[in-house]
Amino acid sequence: MLANNNFIKSRLMKKWRLFFLINVFAIAGFIPVNSFAHQSPNTLIFLDASPGRIKMEIQLPLPELELAFGNDIAKSPETLIEKFSKKLDEYLKAHIHAYATREKPWTIEIISLTMDKGKYIESGLPYWEVIADIILKPQPGENTRKFMLDYDVIMHQVVNHVALVSIRSDWESGNLNSNSAEARVIGWNTRDNVIYPMEINLEKGSWWKGFKSMLSLGLQHIKEGTDHLLFLLVLLLPAMLLINGKQWGEFGGINYSLARLLKIVTAFTVGHSITLLIGALGWLKLPTQPVEILIAFSILISAVHAVYPIFPRKEIYVAAGFGLVHGLAFATILSNLQTGAGTLVLSILGFNLGIEIMQLFIIAMIVPWLILLGKTSFYKWFRITGAALAAIAAVAWIVERSSGKTNFITELLSKSAEHGWWYMLSIALISITVYYWHSNSYKRKQPFTVIKEND
Repeated sequence: MLANNNFIKSRLMKKWRLFFLINVFAIAGFIPVNSFAHQSPNTLIFLDASPGRIKMEIQLPLPELELAFGNDIAKSPETLIEKFSKKLDEYLKAHIHAYATREKPWTIEIISLTMDKGKYIESGLPYWEVIADIILKPQPGENTRKFMLDYDVIMHQVVNHVALVSIRSDWESGNLNSNSAEARVIGWNTRDNVIYPMEINLEKGSWWKGFKSMLSLGLQHIKEGTDHLLFLLVLLLPAMLLINGKQWGEFGGINYSLARLLKIVTAFTVGHSITLLIGALGWLKLPTQPVEILIAFSILISAVHAVYPIFPRKEIYVAAGFGLVHGLAFATILSNLQTGAGTLVLSILGFNLGIEIMQLFIIAMIVPWLILLGKTSFYKWFRITGAALAAIAAVAWIVERSSGKTNFITELLSKSAEHGWWYMLSIALISITVYYWHSNSYKRKQPFTVIKEND
C-alpha cells in the first residue's frame, strides 16, 4: 500500500507543472471544459441546472481517489462499486455540501455510481475513474439560480488536486447541453491554506425561457431530421389518389386529398406523441440502434406503397404505427434532460410543439404543389421517381445503422439536407411549369391532360 501510494504521489508531482498551466488557463476561462476532459488526473464536475434541482456529474480519477478514500480501491476497479458503494456514498456526502445560506444545507442524493475506463489523451496511458451522479435539492422557498458549492472530495488529502466545474446545461436560461462551457476551478488557496466554497451564480432565468428553448429544440430536430420528414412525405405521395383495382388511380379531388392528408398527419402526430411522452418519462427504454433501423425501414415500406398500394386506405394506421417508432427516437433527446417532473412535462410539451410546428410548416410548403401535380398525368412519374429515391435513401440508412459505418449515399444525404429550401422551391417551380403546360396541352396537341377532379 505504501509503495503504491509513493508511486502515485511521484507521478502527481511530475505532472504538477502541467496541472498548474491547465488550472491557470481554466481559471482565466480560456479553455472550454471539453478540450481537457481526461487529459490530466483532475476531477471534472458538470452541473445541469433546472428548477428545483441541480444534477451533478462528477468524474473522479481512481488513483487520486484512492489517496483520499483508501481501501486499496485501485487494485480491483471492476468490483469497486459492488464492494464500496455504501462507503463511497457516505464519503461523497461528507465532502459535498450546497447551500444558499449556510444554516440551511441542501439535500444531497447520490443516484448512481459507475466505473469508466479510457486512456489519457496526452500520454495514451489507461485510466479508471468513478462517475458519480448526484442530485442537489434546495430548501423550500429557495431556488437553484444562486448557491454555494462547498466541495473538497480528494483534495482534502491531495493538496495539488483540483476540480474543474462547468455549467453543462441550464434549463431556465435556455442553454441545453452546451459543448463549449467554460470551467472554473475548486482547489486549495495556498495563500490562506483553505479550500473556499465556489459561488454558482446563474444568469436570470425563467420557465418561459426554458419552454422556448425546448420549442426551438423541437423545431431544429425536425429541420435536421431528414428521415422523419421523408417517411411522412413519401406516405403522403399517394394519399390524394383513388384506388383502381390493385393500382393507384386518378387524382381524387382537392377535398378528398386534404381530408386524407390531414388524417395521415394527425395519425403520425398522435403516434409519435404517445411514445415521446412514454420514452421521455423513462417508462420505456429501447436501444437506439434498432429504433433507428426501424425508422429507415418505415421509409422503405412507404416508398414501396407509393408505387404499389400494399396497404390501400390504411395509411392512417400505418402512419400511427410507425409514428410510435419515430416517437421513441424523439424521446432520446429528452431522456438526457436532468430535470424534475414538472420541468420535464413542460419540456415534452415545448419539444413536441416545436416538432409539430416545423412538421406542419414543411408539409404546408410542399402539399399544395403535390396537389397541383396530382391534377396532371405527369404526377405518376413524379411519384414513382420520388418513391425510388426514398427507397435508395432508406436502404443506405439501414446499411449504415446496422453496420455503424457511413456510406457515400448517407454522406450525400447529410450534405444535401442543408439545401432543403431549394428542393421545395424546385418542386414548386416544377409543379407550376407542368400544370401550366398540361392546362394548355390541348392547344399544342400534347398527350398529357389535366385530370378532372372527383369531388
